[in-house]
Amino acid sequence: MAGGYPIVLNVEGRRVFIAGGGAVAERKAAGLLDAGADVRVAAPSLTPRLLEWAAQGKIRAEEREAVPDDLAGACLVFAATDKPDANRRIAEAAKRLGIPANVADDGEAGDFMTPAVVRRGDLVFAVSASGAGPALSARLARELAERYGPEYGRLTEVLRSVRRAVKAAVADPEERKRLLVAAVTDEAIRQWPGTPPDEAPEKLLERLRTLADRGDS
Repeated sequence: MAGGYPIVLNVEGRRVFIAGGGAVAERKAAGLLDAGADVRVAAPSLTPRLLEWAAQGKIRAEEREAVPDDLAGACLVFAATDKPDANRRIAEAAKRLGIPANVADDGEAGDFMTPAVVRRGDLVFAVSASGAGPALSARLARELAERYGPEYGRLTEVLRSVRRAVKAAVADPEERKRLLVAAVTDEAIRQWPGTPPDEAPEKLLERLRTLADRGDS
């Protein structure tokens, strides 16, 4: 699957089905839970963590072979069993239903691949080598995780508030652009994580205009 078209898909509250109950299926489920998906899993045996999530109500899981009927209502399907033939059958069933499928043991056989992901709140880094080198993707993701620490989660929260304040108070498109560019300068990024969560929009705009004026000078 050379290249591909990268997107960030909103799966919050939407059903995603995983065929498989091993370590790969667990990793898929973990990422989907982070994204707020309604995760369904079927496999003859499940990892302890999958069983724990099921007991906690975080996912719905059944200890049996996956069947085509499991795919009903899903927006995505992951074929992640340890049996290539079973994965292929699940992917073919998904294709008949028009549901994009990922095949864990043969990425190019599916409709999409999952990148290595680093999350910092609403900031999401996704790295893919398009199936050519998963180890390279994992290495680059580790480097991103080291470079961009947990403080960037707070940064995205503040930037969301800043953007809302600018859109509500600034009508001129060029001025909006000037302010939003100033919001992500090195100086701004150093300042925002320390911003009180209840800072008034007027105060945010005042600080932002000061940063923008410094950049213009």
